Amino acid sequence: MNRIKTFSLLALITISEATIGVFVKLTDGMIPIQTLNFYALACAALFLLVGMSLLNRKPLDFPSDNIKDTVIIGILIAGQSGLFNYAMTLVPIANAVIFWSVAPFFTFIFSWLFLKEKVKKNYIIIFTIALTGIFIAKPLKEGYMFGNLVALSVGAIYGAMVTYMRHEGKTETDNDIAWSLLVAALIFAPSIAWVGPGQVGACIHYAALGVDLPVVLWALCLGIISMGFAYFGISIVLRTLSANVYSLVDIITSPVIASTLGFLIFNEVPSSNMIYGGLMLLGAGFWLSMEMSRADS
Repeated sequence: MNRIKTFSLLALITISEATIGVFVKLTDGMIPIQTLNFYALACAALFLLVGMSLLNRKPLDFPSDNIKDTVIIGILIAGQSGLFNYAMTLVPIANAVIFWSVAPFFTFIFSWLFLKEKVKKNYIIIFTIALTGIFIAKPLKEGYMFGNLVALSVGAIYGAMVTYMRHEGKTETDNDIAWSLLVAALIFAPSIAWVGPGQVGACIHYAALGVDLPVVLWALCLGIISMGFAYFGISIVLRTLSANVYSLVDIITSPVIASTLGFLIFNEVPSSNMIYGGLMLLGAGFWLSMEMSRADS
């Protein structure tokens, strides 16, 4: 794949990841969030199982010799995706993606604790900038406090997942990730009986478009576009682009695109505190990811 095609696909991947909040909000609460997670994860798993089989021109092998890692990563994906989607129902998209961007800091903390990675002097400056950004963004602000804290917890779970995968020498593009997504879907499967299947056959009228669209459409889009296509695209991009470069691009572009979509589609205007604090937090996260990438190299 030439460089133009690689970066074109990378652009599509970051856009697809940024649509998570859009599709969650478009369901308008007509599908319980737990059930929505099941639908999305099941669609993503099916998309990957079929798509990666076609890409590799052979069926994906069941990880019979690696079931433990597959299940653990699946549990972490369920926690991260479930809470992230839940946060989208509580706060504006910008809040959720910006507070989720603390993930690199949790990745470093867990790597320092469990992988014994060294602390550089630069990290102290980076963490100071990040903490200042969080303070300015005011995550405990009345009205959005709970949702902001949920988004912060997503960053912690994602950091734990990345640290575990680094420890096991795995990446999000391993064939096993499709099976891990299936594990995550099975975790949410009881939601259909617990909170119900939701109003999947109902339609929502969109005055701006002048049409009625079925709510199940957004559940399918969440699984196929936001999750399935993203993982599938990453598996292709990383054949010609290093994982470090991808993560550096993703940590900045996805939150910006997601916040922009929130403004354009739902007229969500981030507060000035969120904008200034978020810029500091994203900048610090980019810097930390770059430093950790250099250390890995």
